Amino acid sequence: MSFLAVLLALVLEQVRPLSPANVLHTGLRAWVRAISGNLDAGRPLHGYLAWSAAVALPALLALALHHLLWQLHPVLAYLWNVGLLYLTLGFRQFSHHFTAIRDALDVGDEDQARASLARWQQVDVGQLPRSEIVRHVIEHSVLAAHRHVFGVLSCYCIGAALGFGPAGAVLYRMSEFASRYWSHKSSQPGEGVSPALLRVARQAWALIDYLPARMTAVAFAVVGSFEDAVDSWRQCAQSLAGHPWASVERNQTVVLAATAGAVQVRLGGSPLPASAPEAPDAPPPEPLGPLGAGGRAPEPAHLRSVVGLVWRSVVLWMVLLALLTLARLLG
Repeated sequence: MSFLAVLLALVLEQVRPLSPANVLHTGLRAWVRAISGNLDAGRPLHGYLAWSAAVALPALLALALHHLLWQLHPVLAYLWNVGLLYLTLGFRQFSHHFTAIRDALDVGDEDQARASLARWQQVDVGQLPRSEIVRHVIEHSVLAAHRHVFGVLSCYCIGAALGFGPAGAVLYRMSEFASRYWSHKSSQPGEGVSPALLRVARQAWALIDYLPARMTAVAFAVVGSFEDAVDSWRQCAQSLAGHPWASVERNQTVVLAATAGAVQVRLGGSPLPASAPEAPDAPPPEPLGPLGAGGRAPEPAHLRSVVGLVWRSVVLWMVLLALLTLARLLG
């Protein structure tokens, strides 16, 4: 069922993508804001309670409804899985930004590319040179693909294998959203959450994303330049020695390091300014040191390489899911 649910959700998302200002995202912002406003009293215990209510509770409700619908009829449970995957999984939540920037660079319109990047990240990018535009687009796009596609796939498949239905996908997306939203709110004077809640949200997100980030890195290495990806990952691990083993920065840097090696491009450097509190995608934190030092400087041709890398990774995931589903049916 996992293979068919993922396949149908991806097809639906391509045919009818969610709009950026859809009711679901508006409701999620209101939900997370209400939880922090009512449960965040500044102490660690309150931070855990607020995070559990905002993130774990929706995942448990998704699990409970999955089992209830399964008891009624397996087809209802399957449709529930497809619906939740449609809401949590997909490229179209960010790919239009990538396409607009790539098209602008293809015709040499760097001003339009900067404007599109600024609109995507809701920041003032200034007069970024061409190579820096490409670098930021690669980094933001790869991390967005990880958060919206490969990370969700990882947690969904792990959860489904353990009998949790779609709860893994909901847990992953809600954890990422809550951590990002509360971090953005905290960047605004007088609008932030307590340091205790922010710390709990970031630690929980780092733990939840630890395995998915490495699964994404492995997929990129397999479908890209394997030796270069592994070498870049190894250099990244050396530079991260002494860094907390599970942290948002470490997880994202692992994904970027594998990307740099897989498409043989140099990444890392100065990040964009902090995003607005409700920006759709936060900028990646500054990688710890250069990534893919043996690669070439970023250029527009690398954007096509990244697109190929991502789609080959999707095919790899679908083939693995199909084989696992077939083995389960035959077994």
